[in-house]
Amino acid sequence: MPEATRPAVPRSFATAQVQAGFVSGLAENTAVPSIHQSNGFEFASLSEARDLFALRKDGNIYSRAANPTVLVFERRVAELEGGIGAAGVASGQAAVAVALLALAKQGEHIVAARQLYGGTVDLLQDTFADWGIEASFVDQDDLAAWQAAVRPTTRALFAESISNPIAQVLDLGAVAAVARRAGVPLVIDNTVATPYLQRAKDFGADIVVHSATKFIGGHGTSLGGVVVDLGTFDFTAEPERWPQLTHTYPRVPDGSLVERFGATASPYIALVKTKYVHDLGPSLSAFNAFQLLQGLETLDLRMERHTASALAVAEFLQTHPAVARVHHPGLASSPWHANAQTYLPRGASSVFAFDLHATGDADADFRLVEDLISRLQVIRLVANIGDARSLVAHPASMTHSHMSPAQLAEAHISPTTIRLSIGLEDARDIVDDLRRALDGVVASAPAETAGAERQLAESSSR
Repeated sequence: MPEATRPAVPRSFATAQVQAGFVSGLAENTAVPSIHQSNGFEFASLSEARDLFALRKDGNIYSRAANPTVLVFERRVAELEGGIGAAGVASGQAAVAVALLALAKQGEHIVAARQLYGGTVDLLQDTFADWGIEASFVDQDDLAAWQAAVRPTTRALFAESISNPIAQVLDLGAVAAVARRAGVPLVIDNTVATPYLQRAKDFGADIVVHSATKFIGGHGTSLGGVVVDLGTFDFTAEPERWPQLTHTYPRVPDGSLVERFGATASPYIALVKTKYVHDLGPSLSAFNAFQLLQGLETLDLRMERHTASALAVAEFLQTHPAVARVHHPGLASSPWHANAQTYLPRGASSVFAFDLHATGDADADFRLVEDLISRLQVIRLVANIGDARSLVAHPASMTHSHMSPAQLAEAHISPTTIRLSIGLEDARDIVDDLRRALDGVVASAPAETAGAERQLAESSSR
């Protein structure tokens, strides 16, 4: 019985300090989503509690698996991506993990692009291998390699829509066609693009994941991730491939997840929440969900500024003699420029990389990069992307440092590759900051080396 309808009883100080002034379920009519900072939720009756735990009824039980503030965040991202359901989790890494664990189990297989964030490579080649899930890595631009890697045990294809750090733009439609022929879902990490620059569903993706820590939040204060079911993959077409969804689910006494949620919601997201988030506990906190919602409200405005400034920075970099190569798909010189025009009509990536001229000596190359970064004053050395601030990182020694030399080469990451995440500062200040730092590289180089760098830059620009 709700407190408002219960007979008033005298309360001691100790009881009043815990319970006074609050009625559960009372609407406060706030204009923005409220922070429901509560571990658990009060049930109207034991019968209601039983139905909620048996998944016969929707509602709040415990914040590890569901929370009202998190639910608003999930619904908002799902709508932006054109999805039918979403699960908010504690980080982008957690989103990738639970999204794939809900598809592949021990003895099964995932085909993934080689060009992935280093932490995702660690997850797939180390942790998933420990759990008996094998991953094959292919060049994301090699469609024949995608097709050849598929096995009878394959349960997902996985790639980033814009790779980190080289900003390769996936030919999403072509890879989606491979996934359809294989009868498995295409899972896309859409963190760098965001749903504003690209709705992966429009090009054939089935499931999207985000590190909401990045552009969705945008302020660099709150970790979070989200998995979105786009509603395009039919798990009932080959039900024996997906017993976790089509066979009786032990946590739903009345049948399978498809039977319980297939008509009104997402069986796949129900599995992610009720098994993997519930059991492993990578929960998104109510406070972080609130923070991410605040960032989400300005996503389109911020992405327009991020992408415009990044293109201006990339155009400057390709003119500087200290720069050997700029990896930005908005440049006509990029191998992925055509893909960017197809898949990123609102603007290309604001996370991209450039290479300094290598010396051929690993220690000397590291000192070269360290010297440049030490001269930056506007751009900050931070292992993050998608922040309001402009950030720099050295993938080979930071975010991708666990990868082998062969893997780094396959991902087009060299010892002199420098990653930028262009923020919301004035683009002129960012360019001037890079110019000062790069001019120092040229000034500190031996005269013959600097001359060679200038000649190389001039010839490459012709």
